[in-house]
Amino acid sequence: MYRLLADLVVLTHASFVAFVVFGGLLVLWKPRTAPWHLIALAWGAAVVGFGWICPLTPLENILRQLAGQEGYQGGFIEHYLMQIIYPPGLTREVQVFLATGLIVGNAIVYGWVFRRWRGRKK
Repeated sequence: MYRLLADLVVLTHASFVAFVVFGGLLVLWKPRTAPWHLIALAWGAAVVGFGWICPLTPLENILRQLAGQEGYQGGFIEHYLMQIIYPPGLTREVQVFLATGLIVGNAIVYGWVFRRWRGRKK
């Protein structure tokens, strides 16, 4: 049971990360998701930019230990996505750059959403 719960936490965590990164594109389709995405984006950028550990990571580790499995050191991204998303030798400067890129990329999408919204009002 604990292993299943830990796997569910991983699935939830991965879905949240995907929403943070790609949620601006969802806003193009469903503008009412914007407030939820902006909150998630702020949290995601803060976690990456400040090097925090998301609370879901310790929860997963506890559930894995209760299931008789080993937990892991570091955060979710470092454990599951580091080799895919981040280059080897990740530094704080790279983390801040990635957080900034996340915010700027989504600001561009939101600028596009705002222009479309304004165009419809005229």
